[in-house]
Amino acid sequence: VQLQASGGGTVQPGGSLRLSCTASGRTSSRYGVGWSRQAPGKAREFVAAISWSGGGTLYADSVKGRFTIARDSARDTVYLQMNSLKAEDTANYYCAVALAFSVVLTTQSRNYNYWGRGTLVTVSS
Repeated sequence: VQLQASGGGTVQPGGSLRLSCTASGRTSSRYGVGWSRQAPGKAREFVAAISWSGGGTLYADSVKGRFTIARDSARDTVYLQMNSLKAEDTANYYCAVALAFSVVLTTQSRNYNYWGRGTLVTVSS
């Protein structure tokens, strides 16, 4: 499975961005998808995850109420809508696939099998 993340950019505090993550290759298996981020000099942290059906979602406390994860299974694409962005949201954002977590969601990086390259989000005035 190959993952392509896109949609990053520079935005002012309070602004919005929508990230996309498109899967290709062996996408016939059911899988959960998660977003994580890594700021310069900091450890990677979990942001959000979504189940195969799209009916289950999980968010980090730091983004709850501001970010929304959704998926379009017909397009093998997962979106991360980010609103009310703050300077502390600045990071490289990565999407990943968890083959064993298509229903029950996971925040642990070790449970994700495939990772895409990051897309940079910069929140600055």
